[in-house]
This record gives sequence, C-alpha cells and structure tokens, in this order.
Amino acid sequence: MRSSTRKALTVALGSAAAILLAASPSSAAGLPWSAGHGTATASGTRWLEKGSGIFTSTLAVEGELRNTGPGCYSLWSMTIHDFAPMPARKIATQCGPGTKPVSFKTHYAPTTTSSVYICEGEVAQDCGQQVSVTTWPIQKPASPTAAAK
Repeated sequence: MRSSTRKALTVALGSAAAILLAASPSSAAGLPWSAGHGTATASGTRWLEKGSGIFTSTLAVEGELRNTGPGCYSLWSMTIHDFAPMPARKIATQCGPGTKPVSFKTHYAPTTTSSVYICEGEVAQDCGQQVSVTTWPIQKPASPTAAAK
C-alpha cells in the first residue's frame, strides 16, 4: 500500500511540475488580473519568475489601483503556502480620485495560492471579492495579432 501511495504522490507532484513549467509566462507576457469594490478598481499583469528549481519560483504582480470617488480604498493580497495562510498584506491605498501603482512578489510553489482584493478604507473590513492571481492557463494566451492571421 505504501508503494502505491508513493507512486500516486510522485505522479501528482510530477503533474504539478509539468503544469507549472508549461504555464509559466515570461515577464514580457504577463497574464491579466483585475478586481473591484465600490468606486475603486485595480488591474495589471502577473507572471512567474523562474528560480533554479521548481520550488524556487517567484510570483510577480504589477498594475495600478484606481479610485474614482471620495474616500480611501486599499488593495490587499492574501497568499497560502502549503495550506498555511499567511497574514493579509496591504499593497497600496488610494484616497480620493486618482491612481497608485501596485507591485508585489511572493514565493511560489505548486501548492501556493494567492489572491488580491480591494477594501474600503485602510483596514480589511468592507472588502470586495478575492480574485486569484495564481490560476494559470495551460497555454499562454495568443496575442490578438497572431489570432487574426
């Protein structure tokens, strides 16, 4: 029974590694993300920066937080490593109309999940829906010019 468990674990880890390697976009071709709450929206791109091994990659997220109304809105990030949630991190706050650049990086492994969300004010109480920044397509999306050919 232990042999079959090890074999299943090996196959699962191998599959996760294959998906991670096949789905790792370069920084020049990041995948889009967006979130919203109240009068604020945030959007940008995300990508993996490969490390020396499968467990040494970095998730990079960049974009901007926009607010069109009064009051303050903050962009937050929540990451779970190996089923252990890390504390939520406030990435940026925009008070009143305007934009603020956002950028963060976190360690990435096949068992990492990370999301972003916008909260009204500077504390994480009245918040919008969490949006995953770790769902990767099997293949990179085709560019609009390549699809038109």
